[in-house]
Amino acid sequence: MNIPAFVNPDGGSAKRALAALETSGGFDVRLAGPRELPRQLEEAVAAGVPRLLVAGGDGTIELAAAALAGGPVELAVLPGGTLNHFARDHGIPTDPDEALALARDGAARTTDVGYVNDRLFINTTSVGAYVHFVRTRDRIERFCGYWGASFLAGVRVLLTPWQIPVRLEAGKDVRLYTTPLVFVGVGERNLGLPGLGQRVPGGARGLHVVLLQGRRQARRFARAYGRATRGLPVEAKSFGVDSALVESLRLDLRAGRIHIAADGEIQSVTTPLEYRIARDALRVVVPATRAP
Repeated sequence: MNIPAFVNPDGGSAKRALAALETSGGFDVRLAGPRELPRQLEEAVAAGVPRLLVAGGDGTIELAAAALAGGPVELAVLPGGTLNHFARDHGIPTDPDEALALARDGAARTTDVGYVNDRLFINTTSVGAYVHFVRTRDRIERFCGYWGASFLAGVRVLLTPWQIPVRLEAGKDVRLYTTPLVFVGVGERNLGLPGLGQRVPGGARGLHVVLLQGRRQARRFARAYGRATRGLPVEAKSFGVDSALVESLRLDLRAGRIHIAADGEIQSVTTPLEYRIARDALRVVVPATRAP
């Protein structure tokens, strides 16, 4: 039985993915854009397929994970994004031929995912200055380029009195903060340089919550994380942070609705923000040498 393989025909890596799938064999190619993908995945799950493949970057993989989490269907990944954080974190090759060979013959292991207000995320979410930075940068990038937009967005974050009153509940521990940025990642995250925000190989499980101390630290973190997520070098300096690994947490904010960044996408959500980790919720096809 061929493995269903879902490809977004309008994606930047679609031609490369389709060419690799055509020469590989063993896959039933199905074209699905972001709007159609959840429905097609649900139909595949209902049909009882044991494994399926999704081609794309972190946003596409997040859609697939939301449809498959908590069930028996195994997810194979053909990386097709710019940075492919999820694939790299799980040792999945970015070379198409190697990734497809793994998808056909590899074994699946379970991995953790996170939820914020019952919306799944596979990598990270953030509230505050980084969201402000990204929205500003993306709005003006077409006028002054990435570097100019990043500089101006960083200046705006620094000059804007962006402080969020936060009541953080983690189990019985309750803490009050006034912080410009809250960052939450699935699994332990690197808080130093290089590798800022990246998952620590073999690190502790749970939700890694990080709160920045002061607007200047938030500006530096936002700019550095923005560069790190694009694979660019960042300055080798430490950040003033308070952090903890938790199973769940609640962020009480004054605003009834805010913007957050989740796996690189800006979204509008209602508050409070309820975070939880779902351990071993997703079955992912990974190399045999990859630690579970």
